[in-house]
Amino acid sequence: MALSTLPMDELRRLLQGLAKNGKQHLVEVEADLVQTTLLLTEAIEKLGSSFMAIHGAVVAQQNELDLMLASKRLSEIESEKVLKYRQKIAEEVDAAVTGLQFQDMTSQLIARTVKRVVGLRDLLAALEAYGDVMNTDGNHEDVAKLLEAMNKSLSTKSGELAGGLRQAVQQQDMHSGDIELF
Repeated sequence: MALSTLPMDELRRLLQGLAKNGKQHLVEVEADLVQTTLLLTEAIEKLGSSFMAIHGAVVAQQNELDLMLASKRLSEIESEKVLKYRQKIAEEVDAAVTGLQFQDMTSQLIARTVKRVVGLRDLLAALEAYGDVMNTDGNHEDVAKLLEAMNKSLSTKSGELAGGLRQAVQQQDMHSGDIELF
């Protein structure tokens, strides 16, 4: 339907309906993102606890091996093997700890996404508010001015939102940065 034939009341209802439905979807998206963050945090805490337990067991085992090495109960070849295993374990633990950094990166990404959702929800609230003030007796020029003002306001809010979210994730891959577990 062309704007020239669209009744003002109908336009207002369409804008308010769009805003209301959009806001509801964004509330649900935000809730899903928050739940995802909680699940990730819980999983990382469990992994961290498991790593701490493994670390404790490996330290105890290493202490026993050190006693064997010191008492010369192992041959030189066996001692070299033990030392190679020790180095391999240290490398693998380091790699696993580095892998846990995904939690930091995903938390940053989810937080940024939640901010975008909240910002978009605010934009839709502004759209809904414009629907409330729209004069149903106005002419199409008034509608065009109102839509232009809405677009300008939405663009400003969108710019503010985008400006605050650029480069929110500080780490680009899992081979950089640091995480402290031990």
